[in-house]
Amino acid sequence: MSGDVIGTATALAPGTCGELVQGMTGGVDFLVTCPINQFARATVTLRSGRTDGEGGMVTGVDHLPKTRRAVELALSEIARMGGVGNPAAGVMVSSPLPVGKGMGSSSADIAAAVGAVGIAAGVTLAPERIARIALSVEPTDGVMLPGVVLMDHRRGRILDYLGTPPPLEVIVIDRGGQVDTLEFNQIDRTRQWQEVESRTEEALDLVRAGIRHDDAELVGRGATISARAGHPPGAGPWVERALTCVAGMRAAVGVNVAHSGTVVGILLDARLRQGKPALRQVKAAFSDAESVRHFRVIGGGVRREPF
Repeated sequence: MSGDVIGTATALAPGTCGELVQGMTGGVDFLVTCPINQFARATVTLRSGRTDGEGGMVTGVDHLPKTRRAVELALSEIARMGGVGNPAAGVMVSSPLPVGKGMGSSSADIAAAVGAVGIAAGVTLAPERIARIALSVEPTDGVMLPGVVLMDHRRGRILDYLGTPPPLEVIVIDRGGQVDTLEFNQIDRTRQWQEVESRTEEALDLVRAGIRHDDAELVGRGATISARAGHPPGAGPWVERALTCVAGMRAAVGVNVAHSGTVVGILLDARLRQGKPALRQVKAAFSDAESVRHFRVIGGGVRREPF
């Protein structure tokens, strides 16, 4: 890559533990985000285009074609906004988020990289603009949006910003395997969601109220209803095992699930500070799991590093 350096920036975007609620209401597909404190990290260096006018090159992410495409779109977006014209981008992405688990790995990679492009160019890319770029590549987990968000992840409509989550921890149980998100979302599940629509709406009402009133228990109750109503194939027994585990845990408020993934979450009221003993208990109960890990539920959004 040649040309003068325009700017360099690093941005972080959180992953998820599935969703707090997912389904359909009033004929609209939606999910409620569940961001966690594990982040994809992207560093972008922008250089001016070559003297022959050729620019827009993206290097460093050939192994991440969705991220590469999103960065290309971000460069075009910045040019349209009157920012840097015809730049080339060198991108480095690192992430501890596993792929195909329903933990938002692709969305976090894309959000961090696109956010870093904007910062490096000195241009403000609003969360909604980053979401639109991400959605032009694939359905998104909404990790680039602040707080907890109700969104139509298929059509790219942000239906509501629900607010900041109450203090919650989540123990993430991975039952193993992988799910291809693009392939999963190409299947029409309208009938499945319609069959559980009343339970999904009940779950959404509880999660809304829990966030509004800073009540972890209400969020957990709503997430549990959604996990039972709309879990992916093969996850049902794991959801029920998690609920059995929850029954003996003082801090546990419910379970949630990746509706297109392999993880189940046990939600804890963080105010009770029982995360470490709860993690030991869950590891003992799920010795057959691929992994059992402990995180905090946080608000979403791209962070500039340092933040």
